[in-house]
Amino acid sequence: MAQYYPKELISLIASLMKLPGVGRKTAERFAFYLLDWPKDDIKRFSSQIESLQEKVIPCATCGCLKEENACFFCESPSRDPSLLCLVSSPRDVYAIEETKAYKGHYHVIGGLLSPLEGRSIEQLSIHKLEKRFENSSIQEVIIAFDSTLEGDATALFLKQKLSHIGVNATRLAFGLPMGSSLDFVDYGTLEKAFTGRQKF
Repeated sequence: MAQYYPKELISLIASLMKLPGVGRKTAERFAFYLLDWPKDDIKRFSSQIESLQEKVIPCATCGCLKEENACFFCESPSRDPSLLCLVSSPRDVYAIEETKAYKGHYHVIGGLLSPLEGRSIEQLSIHKLEKRFENSSIQEVIIAFDSTLEGDATALFLKQKLSHIGVNATRLAFGLPMGSSLDFVDYGTLEKAFTGRQKF
């Protein structure tokens, strides 16, 4: 970074670089772009960032993001209470919603098991999950985690946990993406496709 930049600009660039996928050059471009914004836009932008964590909060029941009003996912009467989808992050909920293929409820566990990164069972919202089964009509739990070592380990742990409760647990299928050619599919994905094959 150019040492002759003003200190405030250097500080802003350093903050922007904390965003995922933003390197030094991109952060510099963003910073210089912000310098040209009208003052009203800058004030509105800074106010939105300042109040973001106060106005957008996790639902105490499911962990999905909500504002001060009731949770959209918990309170919607059109959602199927017999289905519960487990995700690691609130962001995953919106990806699933975009498919319009799922109409049940959600539970955000707040991460995946990763001893190397210091994420243990105690740091996940397992207690809240267990509490949701008390006097509930949940019949199937869909585990929707990343297809990674951490995702597989967390899914296996929760599957064992759910088997003691007597709830049917399923996991999202992994395999060939739509429109793909076998020539361009990696071996790991192909292996998952064979393992999770279905009747045709």
